Amino acid sequence: MYAVKVYEAYITTRLKEKRIIMNKKYLPGELALCIVRIINSLGVCLMAKSGFGISTISSVPFVFNKVFPSLFFGTWNYIFQTLLVLSLMILKKAFCFEYIFSFVVGIGFGKMIDVHDACLAFLPNTMALNVLYFALGFLIIGFGIALANRCMLPIIPTDTFPRDMSEILNKPYKYVKTTFDLCCLTTTLVLSIGILHGLHGVGVGTVLCAFITGKTVSMFQKILDDHVIFYRALIRPTKPEMSGRTV
Repeated sequence: MYAVKVYEAYITTRLKEKRIIMNKKYLPGELALCIVRIINSLGVCLMAKSGFGISTISSVPFVFNKVFPSLFFGTWNYIFQTLLVLSLMILKKAFCFEYIFSFVVGIGFGKMIDVHDACLAFLPNTMALNVLYFALGFLIIGFGIALANRCMLPIIPTDTFPRDMSEILNKPYKYVKTTFDLCCLTTTLVLSIGILHGLHGVGVGTVLCAFITGKTVSMFQKILDDHVIFYRALIRPTKPEMSGRTV
């Protein structure tokens, strides 16, 4: 009798799992990565437009752009990303082709920043609109990072770094991400105050982002895990290649 109940419970569980999977939407990782490149760069520019401070990972290249304006903001972005890629390869003590592709994606991300920056320059600035720009930019970036972490492809170095560091250190993503953001914030403050003698790219919003971005990304990842299954469109997807891991 006990064995029958156990078998019935097993069947019920399997049916529920199958029903949950059937209700999920399938999204190609390649398409997800294209979306990430567009929306994350837009989110960064919206936060810069708000005047409340930009995302912490973008604050470092932003302040370098102020110190050395001969290079565009987007250009400093992929210089910063190059350093992150090199750091990961040093920590892993191995050359990773995936990181090279990640750098290529980062260059595209930097170019998209320059495009969005030029387009948003024509938008008006009022207190209400600046709050809207910041909130929208923050949510877009949070969702974009979550999407990047699940797309099963090499992603932008600034997103790759905390993701892979969490695996290297075997620590929860949200804690590694928060630590990384705080390091970026500290670097920006030192450069801004030490060289420019003021606060550039750092505001209330930047400090807020340093503490809540990791948790926000984890929240969006939970939503994606509940509703979407990612797969590689350029190869025949098999069960192990489907997304489903938690970071």
